Amino acid sequence: MAKLLYATISSLDGYVADENGKFDWAEPDEEVHTFVNDLERSAGTHLYGRRLYEVLVAWETMDERPDQPQVILDFAEIWQAADKIVYSRTLETVSSAKTRIEREFDPGAVRELKATSERDLLIGGPELVAHAVRAGLVDGYHLFLAPVLVGGGKRALPDGVRVDLELLDERRFASGFIYLRYGTRP
Repeated sequence: MAKLLYATISSLDGYVADENGKFDWAEPDEEVHTFVNDLERSAGTHLYGRRLYEVLVAWETMDERPDQPQVILDFAEIWQAADKIVYSRTLETVSSAKTRIEREFDPGAVRELKATSERDLLIGGPELVAHAVRAGLVDGYHLFLAPVLVGGGKRALPDGVRVDLELLDERRFASGFIYLRYGTRP
């Protein structure tokens, strides 16, 4: 059975975007990006909320831009190879291959996807993740903490839900980023 994994970059105070919707402070350097690439390489399907998909769809053509570093080309290849499901009530069409739209988040359908997938699933977008966390579907949390406090904005993890976790791995990066990997406790 595949696992549903949440991987995100957040500020130290727990936000994926600041109060103005900015997340330029979250751009990983080459060391962090290489680590993220290795993490995401094993996932076969990515589940996205609309806003995150609209940010990440740039990876569909990132490899066509001249003089990209190898770490960028690697992530573009990983992103393009994955199946993508975008959860949105408003998105009319997608602009990437291997992508479909689902209008509603259906926990039962995600459970079935986990049960039938040969490779792990990644989920991203704080609102979508909140639904999955509340439904008890997220098996692992891969948190990359940026060395910044932004004071408010879009929270990386939902309020009003308790999940007991076990620390499975951690790593410090030269840039000040910290990686924490947690699994859910049974």
